[in-house]
Amino acid sequence: MPLFFRKRKPSEEARKRLEYQMCLAKEAGADDILDISKCELSEIPFGAFATCKVLQKKVLIVHTNHLTSLLPKSCSLLSLATIKVLDLHDNQLTALPDDLGQLTALQVLNVERNQLMQLPRSIGNLTQLQTLNVKDNKLKELPDTVGELRSLRTLNISGNEIQRLPQMLAHVRTLENRFSDYEKRKEQKMLEKLEFERRLELGQREHTQLLQQSSSQKDEILQTVKEEQSRLEQGLSEHQRHLNAERQRLQEQLKQTEQNISSRIQKLLQDNQRQKKSSEILKSLENERIRMEQLMSITQEETESLRRRDVASAMQQMLTESCKNRLIQMAYESQRQNLVQQACSSMAEMDERFQQILSWQQMDQNKAISQILQESAMQKAAFEALQVKKDLMHRQIRSQIKLIETELLQLTQLELKRKSLDTESLQEMISEQRWALSSLLQQLLKEKQQREEELREILTELEAKSETRQENYWLIQYQRLLNQKPLSLKLQEEGMERQLVALLEELSAEHYLPIFAHHRLSLDLLSQMSPGDLAKVGVSEAGLQHEILRRVQELLDAARIQPELKPPMGEVVTPTAPQEPPESVRPSAPPAELEVQASECVVCLEREAQMIFLNCGHVCCCQQCCQPLRTCPLCRQDIAQRLRIYHSS
Repeated sequence: MPLFFRKRKPSEEARKRLEYQMCLAKEAGADDILDISKCELSEIPFGAFATCKVLQKKVLIVHTNHLTSLLPKSCSLLSLATIKVLDLHDNQLTALPDDLGQLTALQVLNVERNQLMQLPRSIGNLTQLQTLNVKDNKLKELPDTVGELRSLRTLNISGNEIQRLPQMLAHVRTLENRFSDYEKRKEQKMLEKLEFERRLELGQREHTQLLQQSSSQKDEILQTVKEEQSRLEQGLSEHQRHLNAERQRLQEQLKQTEQNISSRIQKLLQDNQRQKKSSEILKSLENERIRMEQLMSITQEETESLRRRDVASAMQQMLTESCKNRLIQMAYESQRQNLVQQACSSMAEMDERFQQILSWQQMDQNKAISQILQESAMQKAAFEALQVKKDLMHRQIRSQIKLIETELLQLTQLELKRKSLDTESLQEMISEQRWALSSLLQQLLKEKQQREEELREILTELEAKSETRQENYWLIQYQRLLNQKPLSLKLQEEGMERQLVALLEELSAEHYLPIFAHHRLSLDLLSQMSPGDLAKVGVSEAGLQHEILRRVQELLDAARIQPELKPPMGEVVTPTAPQEPPESVRPSAPPAELEVQASECVVCLEREAQMIFLNCGHVCCCQQCCQPLRTCPLCRQDIAQRLRIYHSS
């Protein structure tokens, strides 16, 4: 016999049988029998001891295994205290536990066909033991304590090497042959168990058939789901392709718009450089004209020919416009202060006050006219307002500022559209263009302020010359400014054709009159020029170039068709202009494709964006929402200056 050997691993069938028997013993309503026989066990599992202890099993059948000992190291024999029948036959037991006498409830002990060398002396404590079967073992003697088994009825010691029996066994009066009854009962239990296993196997077959049917139904459902999923995926892929095509189309449009804006901004910057050169000539001419008029003294003839009532009416109208502008500014300042203090009642009070002021102004119009005739300060204010309005350089700066505001608004809308489409290409180019326009806008604002200061200095010089306290001094100056010949009329007197001057005025391109006069351009000469030639001369707007050439050709064609209607030599005929100029001709502003759409405020998402933030150049907030802001909501740059823009209807 080897000293060391491996424990045999039970087969899969034996393992399943053990699990089945353990589950069967734990079911509700199970009998008091735990049968783990024929499971190829090398030792009784711990779960069997726990099951016997918890469920108080009374029969433990462990025969036909490979047991070498009854009690594992981690288990206690007291767990089998309720066992009455212990069947251990057909195993490899060499000894029984020394404390076997603790099983005081044991009535049947079967250790047949084992390798027992001896029985423990504590076996005499099994006072309720009725059957003891030690057949086919290696016993040489029985302990004397066997005689203490008062309830012993059947004792089978055949197949051993016992030579003599203990004398105490003669005192056991209950010994008889009852082992056959136990075998019959065991056989009956075995038959019952086989019948139960047969029914269980039948139920398992039915369960297997049901599982197969459910599996087939499940496969059909899965196939249906797969087909439906494939259809959905196909529809989603088609929808995704459509979305990708639409996205690509929008990106192409966006890219085209960016290129157009970039070209317009480049032309605007180039035009600004050219206008700076031409504006110096205009500025010198304008200053010379103003200083020549300042040196002129007010004659008695001008005093006598003073149209007091007409000039006062014109002054009153100019002061009314200035007053309205100041009232609007005062209303805005008052509204901004009262929004912090009284958010609800301020607007009604301001509207009532404004209506009251307008009613007073309407009622006291005649009184204001007479007051203008008397008060020199008001006459001076009216003259200052008219001077700023008639100044060509100031008007040119205002038009450039308005054009840059429009371009900044379009750039902001384009940037917001880019963010909604989640595209990042050419973002750096847009930022550079926006910064360039912002710098140009700040420069124009400085030039506008500088021009206003120059006009105020001229006004101060005029005021110093009026120290003679001559009567109606400012009225005469105002009338002189009203009667002043416009630049277009001076250019006509210098030799420009009246039809060409009227054409430029109709196209809102009066600021190109000095350029046309300088190059001595006529209708015949323009009919032979191309848009590129006009661009070289200084006309930068593409739409204006084509419109000028088209209108010049129309005038020349009309003159050729009706030669008999030409005026005689020396007679001046003013060309008739259309009643309403075409809306598409807007040379001093961007082309029709640059019409600015309404842009909503990114803060409240309700009102229209009205404020430009400098230095970044974004147009993204309304007047109410921009007040508490310190940084731009789009780029998070610090706000150095806020500029209000007004959209013309």
